Amino acid sequence: MSFPRCALWWARLPAGRQVGHLTAVCSAFRAHIEPFPGFPGRVSALAASSSASGGSKAPNTSLFVPLTVRPQGPSADGDVGAELTRPLDKNEVKKILDKFYKRKEIQKLGADYGLDARLFHQAFISFRNYIMQSHSLDVDIHIVLNDICFSAAHVDDLFPFFLRHAKQIFPVLECKDDLRKISDLRLPPNWYPEARAIRRKIIFHSGPTNSGKTYHAIQKYLAAKSGVYCGPLKLLAHEIFEKSNAAGVPCDLVTGEERVTVAPDGKQATHVACTVEMCSVTTPYEVAVIDEIQMIKDPARGWAWTRALLGLCAEEVHVCGESAAIDLVTELMYTTGEEVEVQSYERLTPISVLDYALDSLDNLQPGDCIVCFSKNDIYSVSRQIEIRGLESAVIYGSLPPGTKLAQAKKFNDPDDPCKILVATDAIGMGLNLSIQRIIFYSLIKPSINEKGEKEIEPITTSQALQIAGRAGRFSTKFKEGLVTTMNREDLSLLKEILNRPVDPIRAAGLHPTAEQIEMFAYHLPDTTLSNLIDIFVDFSQVDGQYFVCNMDDFKFSADLIQHIPLNLRVRYVFCTAPINKKQPFVCSSLLQFARQYSRNEPLTFTWLRRFIKWPILPPKNIKDLMDLEAVHDVLDLYLWLSYRFMDMFPDASLIRDLQKELDGIIQDGVHNITKLIKISETRKLLKLESMSAGLSGTSRSQARRIRSTKNLGNKAAEPLSHGAGEKSLASTLVQQGLLTPAMLKQLEKEWLKQQTEHSKERTESESYSKGTRRKKNNPESD
Repeated sequence: MSFPRCALWWARLPAGRQVGHLTAVCSAFRAHIEPFPGFPGRVSALAASSSASGGSKAPNTSLFVPLTVRPQGPSADGDVGAELTRPLDKNEVKKILDKFYKRKEIQKLGADYGLDARLFHQAFISFRNYIMQSHSLDVDIHIVLNDICFSAAHVDDLFPFFLRHAKQIFPVLECKDDLRKISDLRLPPNWYPEARAIRRKIIFHSGPTNSGKTYHAIQKYLAAKSGVYCGPLKLLAHEIFEKSNAAGVPCDLVTGEERVTVAPDGKQATHVACTVEMCSVTTPYEVAVIDEIQMIKDPARGWAWTRALLGLCAEEVHVCGESAAIDLVTELMYTTGEEVEVQSYERLTPISVLDYALDSLDNLQPGDCIVCFSKNDIYSVSRQIEIRGLESAVIYGSLPPGTKLAQAKKFNDPDDPCKILVATDAIGMGLNLSIQRIIFYSLIKPSINEKGEKEIEPITTSQALQIAGRAGRFSTKFKEGLVTTMNREDLSLLKEILNRPVDPIRAAGLHPTAEQIEMFAYHLPDTTLSNLIDIFVDFSQVDGQYFVCNMDDFKFSADLIQHIPLNLRVRYVFCTAPINKKQPFVCSSLLQFARQYSRNEPLTFTWLRRFIKWPILPPKNIKDLMDLEAVHDVLDLYLWLSYRFMDMFPDASLIRDLQKELDGIIQDGVHNITKLIKISETRKLLKLESMSAGLSGTSRSQARRIRSTKNLGNKAAEPLSHGAGEKSLASTLVQQGLLTPAMLKQLEKEWLKQQTEHSKERTESESYSKGTRRKKNNPESD
């Protein structure tokens, strides 16, 4: 018989029979509460029985989000505790609880069970509210509280009940040891038993850009009976896919958003080109190629290279990348019992840093590439080049792959008048470009560190070498590469960066699997996915050769769709979908896709057309172009999800056709980008004019200020003061690169013409008004 039923039965006995059964009740009571360690002894007994928390690293308890434990309402069986003893005096109970909270021995004992000061305080507040607000308490705690009120028990006897409550609101406390075991990441090689079952040969092809290292690895890949190529970008996977099939080696393509099978019957080819995240670690191959291995240190994506390096089931694994990764790869392969053979290569064409900066865009030459690290700089430089009567191609990261290839083809075409390229570091890998001179517009690049914090620092030696190495490639007409900067003051820093030795790579990235997160969720079923990730990373144990990749993007998506009812595995897949969280439309699309999925409503072609408001008009300005890029990303997101949830995203082929059509619209927009920039700048200026008197004021003094810029030539305008310590709008725009002196001259002409026309119109209007008034005053004047 359970204790509550026993107690209820005893309470209903006639008074004369209760004494005879008192011993039985007390025995049942002891049996019910003895699972609590140390009860009913005092603090010394409790402390003796407490166990230290597992693991050597104390957890970050700020990640433990308390759950709500609601007070008990009226019981159908009545308040049994009160019937057994007497109703509790809540004022007395409050004094007992306050005394319990203040005891140093209790706080120390709580710490032994993982309750630091913060958790102890939160647990106590919840425990006190539960006791004070419940209509009826469980019999066991009611009896203990009653005994303490009558000095028949000690206040310390509340600890087992307090601990039980604390584990209810902080379930992590109950399963810390299990969670540490699940998140133990100290032996990643053991995660891939298929790869450990074979004796792999590891060949590291080391060298700078344009040294032929990847070429030699690909030759081995093409000569093998079966092979897999793992690249960092869709463009590179496409390139190998096309090369392989052109060489007569049937090859399939696998990326996050695309699957292409070359066999008419749909049978898988012996070779596959894929993005590194998509490689199979269970399929056997004769040769595997892992490109750009130095990205194993990437704070967000490094885990994919670690997985490929440790997990690919290939007889030969050819690794291509910088020499900085040799030591780390050797150490990692030592843990698998595999040796690394290093083949070193030298650059095929010379490259040199010029002793002079470009200084002015007037000094541009055919084959020049200006490298910027922001879209604003891309637009500004493109516009200034166009003003000089030159044509430029534009490549930046958020452009669709098809548009990047079209712009690259335009720049590489010897018969095309476009001979200047303006690009971000997106050209660092994945595109073959006919560049003679790389010009760094700036050396400062925003980046995200391993902690997920934004940093604005000079580019690293590795980044500088990767970008500079695009000049003078072996396959182009330029047999020597040149590198310089836009500004003279940056040149010495560039030389210093390029002359530094590349820091060796110290650690490889890791990432929790869906299975590990599911096991965490099993122990913490009421915890949000984002909070699960935080706790996992905090509990995880890695050795010095590894680090846990930054998961801020994953947590962003998890928080975004947290309120939508999805099972954990589906939620995990949605959160791993690659999205740009800076694009509001893409984020809202992920949310809408998840909501449709949760309703079991398929996302059809018709639905998606309506959602993106298709058909889409060509862009009229830069904002329109950026909106189209976001729509392209949404279609990418649909295709990515369609390969994970085919039933709910059924129209992948139709969406791909739609995306190709959109790609063409974006290509036309980028082809006319300088026109879009010009329109955008004009609208921006008109908007500013309406808000400020900077350019459209009616005072002649402002006109004189604008005229004073006539003699500036190609130099930046000097600050024009409106007052003490205040710059004019014109000088600010010039300083920010939004205006050039030539544009200021044109604006001055247009503004003066506008003012003349307005003045003429006012004069005519005033003359007409005076004439009308005269007619009214003298009716016979007609």
